[in-house]
Amino acid sequence: MRGAMLLSSLALLGACQSRLNPVVPAGEAGYTAIAVDPATLPVPRYALGAGDVISVRVFDEAALSVDEIVVDNAGVISLPLIGDVRVAGRTASELSRDIEAAYAAAYLRDPRVSVLVKKGRVQTIAVEGEVEIPGVFPYVQGQTLLTALALARSPTETASLDQIMIFRTAGGERVAGRFDLQAIRGGRMPDVALLPGDTIVVGYSSVRGLFVDAIRAIPVLGVFRPYP
Repeated sequence: MRGAMLLSSLALLGACQSRLNPVVPAGEAGYTAIAVDPATLPVPRYALGAGDVISVRVFDEAALSVDEIVVDNAGVISLPLIGDVRVAGRTASELSRDIEAAYAAAYLRDPRVSVLVKKGRVQTIAVEGEVEIPGVFPYVQGQTLLTALALARSPTETASLDQIMIFRTAGGERVAGRFDLQAIRGGRMPDVALLPGDTIVVGYSSVRGLFVDAIRAIPVLGVFRPYP
């Protein structure tokens, strides 16, 4: 009886409690908020950054060439004679011209430099909040909200499935959308394509949390007693 009364009280509380309402567009507005029009994207370019492994070849100057060097956390590499060179944000061809100019300024006549990306840094997405294994995961082409949540071993029992937020940087601005996981799983709304750098946050449902706590507490309350 006590268990039944407890569950009835929680059901009433769940019906009366106001729903979470974060200031993030939901439904169709959520999809629109994080939409990226391919026609407006710049020509694809790989900007070098910390963690990239590159080679620098100065033609006819073996002593100045470096077969493999890692861009440090400050986005810098160090080369013979010219020392530190700023790499972060530059493409391989732009960096080649920077290095040519540095050598031409004081050391070489008409230097020719080739920069090759030997190993690019890993692009990532982040999954936070009410999931079994929150963390940062490698991004792969074609990744979606559902596949990202699968990497995080899906939402917990206390997750609010209609409070799934995706935060994205687009056009230099931070944007966000709110999505209903049950609607996506049921095919009523489309899955969401992810981009590198996206952050997914799964909200907490206080009502679901109360029910989970109640179910776990029922055996302690002595609801299930052996027959005499």
